[in-house]
Formats: sequence, C-alpha cells, structure tokens
Amino acid sequence: MKIAVLVSGGGTNLQAIIDAISDGTITNTEICLVYSNNPGAYAIERAKKAGIPYVVKSPREFDDRASFNEALLGILKDAEPDLVVLAGCLVVIPECVVRAFPNRIINIHPSLIPSFCGTGFYGLKVHEMVLERGVRVSGATVHFVDEGTDTGPIILQKAVSVRADDTPQLLQRRIMEQAEWKILPLAINLIALGRVKVTDRKVVIDGYDSLEY
Repeated sequence: MKIAVLVSGGGTNLQAIIDAISDGTITNTEICLVYSNNPGAYAIERAKKAGIPYVVKSPREFDDRASFNEALLGILKDAEPDLVVLAGCLVVIPECVVRAFPNRIINIHPSLIPSFCGTGFYGLKVHEMVLERGVRVSGATVHFVDEGTDTGPIILQKAVSVRADDTPQLLQRRIMEQAEWKILPLAINLIALGRVKVTDRKVVIDGYDSLEY
C-alpha cells in the first residue's frame, strides 16, 4: 500500500509512521509522498532524512483557494496513493480531494471525538479547552475524512487520563506518546491488511475484539 502523509508542523506523527514501517509495526506499506503547506515545517526535514519524496505548496502561493485546491488534488493524484494520511495537517481538505479519495483519507485528532472537535479545535487549543472544561479523560481518535470537520467514521480511539497538574503542553505530549503514536500506525496497518471496512458510515474492523493497543 502506498500512502501520502500531509503535515504542517513538527511531524511527530509522521516520524511515528516512519518508525512503525521500519520496525514492521506497519506492514506492506510505503510512504510515496510527504506534503506540507508550511515551508518551515520540521516534518520536511524528517522526510528528507528518510529519503521520502516531498512537496511544499502553500495556499499563499495561489491567487485564490480554488486554485490551491486543484493544485493539491493534482499533487495527490500524481503520487497515486492508496491512502492519504493527515498527520497534523492544518489545511482544510477541500471537497474535490475528499470526493477523489472516498474512505481513503484518515486523520488523527487529539481528543475523543465527538468531544472537543470541529472548527477551531486543533493543536494546543484542544488541550486548553479540555483543561478549561475540567474533564478527567481525553485521548485521540483516528477517523476517516468526509466533507465535514472531524465528522467522518471513527476507526480507533484511545483514552488518556488528565492529571490535576497538567498544562496544555504536558497533556499534548502525553496524548501523543500514549495514544496518537500508537493508534495512527495501527490504523494504517489494519487498512493495509484489508481489515477495515466502512458500512453505513460505521467502521467495521475484522478481529477488532482481539486488538491490543
């Protein structure tokens, strides 16, 4: 399976994918492209180090959003991925891309959807709101991408306890380590093995009851 990974920042989830492919946690999979909208993203350095093809295109380089959307679609089509992985990508995925890759785009979100998700909930903002609300458990979710924001079918979730002395940064790091870096590679591997199906907007995973993560 060929995957394209879309990033905007440091690329910690990209690195988790690279490492999981290297150690065999993710099987039958190669990264055919890393795309970033941010030329300063450290994720690009990770791609270079791993010898992975990469493209950097910012919406600011285009006269209008429609032109950028078509360019992004062209970049992805040229790479011919079987799966598109949003790994900390802050670009809103246009409908033309969603339509071109139905149930073939997944995203990692740093909360237990449907809590703390949707427009405006990304990065540290998610964890700030979690702490402000005083919830006791947060976590991460891998889901398919549809035309909405964080509304696609859920593939995997993992809960992480919120501590009394947490800061947004501490909580973000713990959710990355205990949830994101585990369930994103697992979801990719399950898809590569053909064990994930979407039926009536619900995900069915072959052997789900025996999964450990």
